[in-house]
Amino acid sequence: MADPARSPSRRRLARPTDAAEHAAMTATNRGAAALVHFERRLAFETDVADVAAALRAGDPPFTLLDVRSPASFARGHARAARNVPAASIDAGVAAALPPGPLVVYCWGPGCNGAHKAAARLARHGREVKEMIGGFEYWVREGMPIEGADAAALGARADRALVGGG
Repeated sequence: MADPARSPSRRRLARPTDAAEHAAMTATNRGAAALVHFERRLAFETDVADVAAALRAGDPPFTLLDVRSPASFARGHARAARNVPAASIDAGVAAALPPGPLVVYCWGPGCNGAHKAAARLARHGREVKEMIGGFEYWVREGMPIEGADAAALGARADRALVGGG
């Protein structure tokens, strides 16, 4: 009978020579894993501040899409946004949008409408990012709003939350 301590399942392929080397290897691996994780997120996410800065600079390298309902869009939306409800996105809608990258948003962090819209757009070959924070953070950060309730929504801005007050 084989010795269990010598079985391949009990042996380690690589053993650090001491605890410090093990800790260094673990930290390096975690650092590399974190780099991959955050670079992947940045490839598919942007935030309110970056979107607003690109819009202020003029000729942004993307089209901004509000994927909420037409009624919500009419009450208020980010200036320069086009309304394309998430449920309406199909191959024809995706193809009819302007060429180039798209940035989508819905209500806010508690809403997955932007995820659904981004998935649908990507399924139809479009380059897409989600604006994290959504319209809620657009309003909270005091960014330009258009729509029937723009004044009331603008009054909810709290620039102190993002260092502006």
